[in-house]
Amino acid sequence: MKFRLIISFFLLTASFAAFGQEKQARKAKKQNSAVVENGLIKVSVMYPFAEGKTFNMEYYETKHMPMVAGLLGSNLVKYTIEKGVANGIPNQPLPYMAVGTFYVKSLSEYQAAIGPNRDAIRADFANYTNALPVILVSEVVR
Repeated sequence: MKFRLIISFFLLTASFAAFGQEKQARKAKKQNSAVVENGLIKVSVMYPFAEGKTFNMEYYETKHMPMVAGLLGSNLVKYTIEKGVANGIPNQPLPYMAVGTFYVKSLSEYQAAIGPNRDAIRADFANYTNALPVILVSEVVR
């Protein structure tokens, strides 16, 4: 009986220790990701929803975004692709069908990479949408 009690106590203690370490690891990872993004330039390319507008998410995800990401080279930290699903206000139209976001280290390097390729990037729009994007360039504060 004492042996079972000792083993149970040992297993319980080990479980609490493992849980505590996992929680600390998640907290450290979250803090590190915040540090990585602080000060980055965020380029958001937003495709407004409107009657008759279309968007081919598969093409955007597999062709267009990787093409643009390739142009950005080592300046690119990461990129994300979002599919619009709802408006923040119930029973209101969807504001954006999709949003593509690039996180880059340097605005001037971004502009130097995109500038000469602007026409090719715009020409590719017809392959996945008939909507004109709204582009917002911002600095990540937190």
